[in-house]
Amino acid sequence: MTTPFHQPPGADGGALPPPGCPAHAITGTGPGGLRRLYGPEHERDPMAVYEKLRAEHGPVAPVLLSGDVPAWLVLGHTENLHMTRTPSQFSRDSRRWRLTADGTVPPDHPLAPIFTWQPVCVFADGAEHERLRGAVTDSIGRIDHRGVRRHINRYSNRLVNDFCQDGKADLVSRFAEHLPMMVMCQILGMAEEYNERMVQSARDMIKGTATANASNAYVMGVLSRHVARRRVAPDADFTSWLIEHPAGLTDEEVSHHLRLVLIAAYETTANLIANVLRMVLTDPRFRAQLSGGHMTLPEAVEQTLWDEPPFTSIFGRWAVGDTEFGGQQIKRGDALIVGIAAANVDPVVRPDPDASMQGNRAHLAFSGGPHECPGQDIGRAIADTGIDALLMRLPDLQLAVGEDELEYNSALMSRHLVALPVKFAARPPEHDATGLQPTASRTVPQPGPVRGSVPAPPPATVQTPVMIPAQRRPGAPKRMWQAVTRWWRGY
Repeated sequence: MTTPFHQPPGADGGALPPPGCPAHAITGTGPGGLRRLYGPEHERDPMAVYEKLRAEHGPVAPVLLSGDVPAWLVLGHTENLHMTRTPSQFSRDSRRWRLTADGTVPPDHPLAPIFTWQPVCVFADGAEHERLRGAVTDSIGRIDHRGVRRHINRYSNRLVNDFCQDGKADLVSRFAEHLPMMVMCQILGMAEEYNERMVQSARDMIKGTATANASNAYVMGVLSRHVARRRVAPDADFTSWLIEHPAGLTDEEVSHHLRLVLIAAYETTANLIANVLRMVLTDPRFRAQLSGGHMTLPEAVEQTLWDEPPFTSIFGRWAVGDTEFGGQQIKRGDALIVGIAAANVDPVVRPDPDASMQGNRAHLAFSGGPHECPGQDIGRAIADTGIDALLMRLPDLQLAVGEDELEYNSALMSRHLVALPVKFAARPPEHDATGLQPTASRTVPQPGPVRGSVPAPPPATVQTPVMIPAQRRPGAPKRMWQAVTRWWRGY
């Protein structure tokens, strides 16, 4: 059993070093020999850090967050399920955190956008959680999924139009990072607010960076102004449904729930799209099952959620009282982290990490218990329809670099691809499904129809045949991506 850490950071090693001090470069371990969930070692390979922690401490391990703030990382699958399903022991109310109450963790800490208490369902338990969560769930239930899929398909084609003539693209920065924000802004009824700053702020605010608080302030400013407009002029959108819900949410509660839904859906879906595309392009298991017709779309997504969950962890839970948990002595007010990625490869439930998890939905990609993600089906729909539209437009996609050249950025809560460079045969843009022209700087020699995500009559025009690059083996890429298309459709 590990000796608990119930002292301020640096208590056993003097004052904390000044930021950026070259004599105190950030290493993998900090005060007391505890492993850090930040810094070069964690950023380079968080899964390796998790396995070291599991070997050293078992299913619950002491760790350090940014600024060497102590917390507990829950690594075991069973332990994570118990923690997420037992709010009477492990609360979501961050006001219970002893280190914020005594001033050890300041209000401007880089992780403040994640742990600062807000009037939202994820920081509530019991009856208050039911009231707030009910408003979110009921409003999500009013979303027209067929209509959303049409928006996803249209936005996907708009994004592809911007790079399809180039014959190459980075599918992270040109597709995966933008599609979820475009769709979520549409769902929230604020399509006009979609821009590059929203995309980058949404990604930055949960990383624990020096600019995270400023990014959070920008996003909240946009959302607060939008709520004020909808309070006066409601519309058929998620924001208006939250405002008019019988739960009687205040404008502040509505704004914070919009932030919650927007950021959670954006980050998870951007990562999911990138991860699925990477696996399709590089993973031998996917290629083998794809060519044999043994994997359908839902199964492929679930396998990705096991292997590369969009959130690697979720901070946090706070101990309601002293308890023994996973072989550790947890004290009242201690912070705990849901270790999603670590739990998904827990040897207790997954002895062979390379084994197919086909047909198994026991992963923790969307957490669990009363705080399990309520909008996970929207995320699946964005990834499903968006990738389908991408592969229909560019069926000859292939990775433009070696798999070992792909790089990742890792933060406390997520690990995402920096870039996914691909190449394909250049082709002209297509008309938008709404009849709008593609990007103004582009010309469209022979526009074709955009494939819808719902059954439709045969198009009146003939789509331009797929072009295969001359340097490739004739026929092979085309056959492969026809198989990909069948796979994504589930037959």
